[in-house]
Amino acid sequence: MTKLYTMRRRLLLAAILSVAAVVPVAPATDLLPLQTSPIRQFRPGSTESRFGSLEFIGGFQFSSSDSRLGGVSAIRFRPNGRDFVAVQDTGEWLTGSIERDAAGRLFRFSSLSISAMQDTRGRKPSKSDIDAEGLALQPGRLIVSYERRHRIDAYPDPGHANAKPQSVEMVIPRGELRANGGIETLVSSPKDGPLEGALVAVAERSIDGDGNLFAAVLSGARKGVFKVARQDPWAVTDGAFLADGDLLLLERRFSYLNGVGMRLRRIETSSIKPGALVDGEVLIEADMGAEIDNMEGVDVLIENGEARIILVSDDNRSFLQRNVMLEFRLVD
Repeated sequence: MTKLYTMRRRLLLAAILSVAAVVPVAPATDLLPLQTSPIRQFRPGSTESRFGSLEFIGGFQFSSSDSRLGGVSAIRFRPNGRDFVAVQDTGEWLTGSIERDAAGRLFRFSSLSISAMQDTRGRKPSKSDIDAEGLALQPGRLIVSYERRHRIDAYPDPGHANAKPQSVEMVIPRGELRANGGIETLVSSPKDGPLEGALVAVAERSIDGDGNLFAAVLSGARKGVFKVARQDPWAVTDGAFLADGDLLLLERRFSYLNGVGMRLRRIETSSIKPGALVDGEVLIEADMGAEIDNMEGVDVLIENGEARIILVSDDNRSFLQRNVMLEFRLVD
């Protein structure tokens, strides 16, 4: 009888443990310890503030003793212009708020929290499955594009940190996307613009036979694939819409000889339509002589009634690189 009782207890315990093993646990959201330092000049040692069509306002460098911070791929600000959501290419959400100094310049994060992203089973996948690159905000949801295992997933907002994603149509044929050069840019267009709030996706290095980048409008009257003129050695890393509806594309170049460079290109939204090849004016171009790093994210917010362009870098979790956030005013 004792042996039978013991066996039943073991079977019951095994059953409980097996169930617990497959029940996903809600990921923790942790407040990150931060160290920040201000960036007052875009070119160190120079009082120049005008660069191309942009005026540098300020920025800061940031780091954490928590090794999870690093690899920021995209950032989107909430309508209040202070709170934001970002994604890292190692599969984490960042949520936080920015703080300004008395002169209205970027000063630091007033808070920054991190949590792991989940897959459709409610678990944190491997790096190759959760290489988050693009991020878009729409009412009630956050939409993320992924490289390597190419896809676009939507998460409820609020509640994204504890939610399983729902798939979104990519429109760009999966077979055209390169392993580490897929949909790097995902951005929501203005509702009152020509694209009527549709999502726009742009690939980083996935090109057609003519060497142009694959891109797409994901819904609405202009749904379909278009192309962005690629100008070697530049690769698109993110995008954001201006209030007038034009699309800003952030681009990066890298070589061992010259290091990293970044630029912003402005695309007229009226030119974005199925089958089109689009190009635009370069607003700013910078190299390692400026306070840049591997610039991966861009967003546009309104501060005191004017458009501000925010840029953020991906440090690749390397001690040779930096996390920086920079802010510019569009002059022309």
